[in-house]
Amino acid sequence: MTSSNDRDIALVSRLEAVPTILKVITETTGLRLALVAKVTQGSWTACAVRDLMDFGLTVGAELDVATTLCSEVRGSLQPIVIDHASQDLRYCDHRTPKLYGFESYISVPIFRKNGEYFGNVCALDARPAQLTERKTLEMFKLFAELIALQMEAEERQEVTRAALQDEQHTAELREQFIAVLGHDLRTPVSSIRLGADMLDRGALDPAEKKIVRRIQESSRRITRLLEDVMDFARGRLGAGIPMDLREVNDLGRMLQHVTEELRATHPSRTIHFTEDDCGTLRCDRQRIAQLVSNLIANALTHGDPVAPVEVLVRGDSEKVVLSVTNQGKPISTGLITQLFKPFVRRAADHLPQGLGLGLFIVDQISRSHGGTVQVRSTEQETTFTCTLPRR
Repeated sequence: MTSSNDRDIALVSRLEAVPTILKVITETTGLRLALVAKVTQGSWTACAVRDLMDFGLTVGAELDVATTLCSEVRGSLQPIVIDHASQDLRYCDHRTPKLYGFESYISVPIFRKNGEYFGNVCALDARPAQLTERKTLEMFKLFAELIALQMEAEERQEVTRAALQDEQHTAELREQFIAVLGHDLRTPVSSIRLGADMLDRGALDPAEKKIVRRIQESSRRITRLLEDVMDFARGRLGAGIPMDLREVNDLGRMLQHVTEELRATHPSRTIHFTEDDCGTLRCDRQRIAQLVSNLIANALTHGDPVAPVEVLVRGDSEKVVLSVTNQGKPISTGLITQLFKPFVRRAADHLPQGLGLGLFIVDQISRSHGGTVQVRSTEQETTFTCTLPRR
């Protein structure tokens, strides 16, 4: 059996309507053998069979196509209907009814959506039957059309499934690679940063001091990138970004410390921090610090380099709101809808590009706290606002 026949048998076997169609045919016509056959110039293959007369045909069985009436249907592309073969002037001496021992027979061609001939839906019996009624032929034509439509739909779904499986496999390989890469790079980067910190405490001339500070900043940046990568990998390969939720009553002071750290690493930039008493919030303090740090880093990267970045923390009885605002070019409407997806980056000429995971992680942290992140961008300013419910 050819691989093409194997595929078509598998295709027809997946069509949920076919067993029902064959059952309806046998019950309405009284014919005890109903089937769907693929017919080519050189082959006849049973793709679906309902046999109530022990004819002996099974799915995958092949007949010599030249001995079948299906070959004549294929040649004329017209149905054949026989009520009583031994009394039919055209078929009483035909070899096929005698060879296969049937008296009643009907075969209707199945055409694919593009007009290509596939095969036939057939039924037969060793006893005569009244099949030449118009409603019987119309029913078979309807069933042939329905089978063709289902084949088309199933083939489209098969292509879609294959594409999704390929995409899923590629995504899993990428994410596993990222996780391994992030894990294996952490140790050497930590060693570089520790060595730079030790050198910074020694007696260095200004030129050497500048080089050490550059190593420290680069290692910090690599560490941040690795943390983002690991969080992304954990979120995609595990059960989400892990959270350690506790009652935090010094959220403002903690986020002010985050802001001061970023001021120290960006001495040429101005960052204003404003806190309205935000009270107690049940959250993961390290993750909220990471969220705000990512938002500030985003503002420093994409905002006007001479304009200040505004960080505001405020709260009421229902929620805590964290916002980061920068001036500069507005974000396009099309890009705003993509910002919180992984690996989405905006162009920035004055600072190195990241992986495009910072805002994705911001969104994931917010969601893990039951919160939301929104962005509003105008010609004057861009503001990212994270709203975290107290409950």
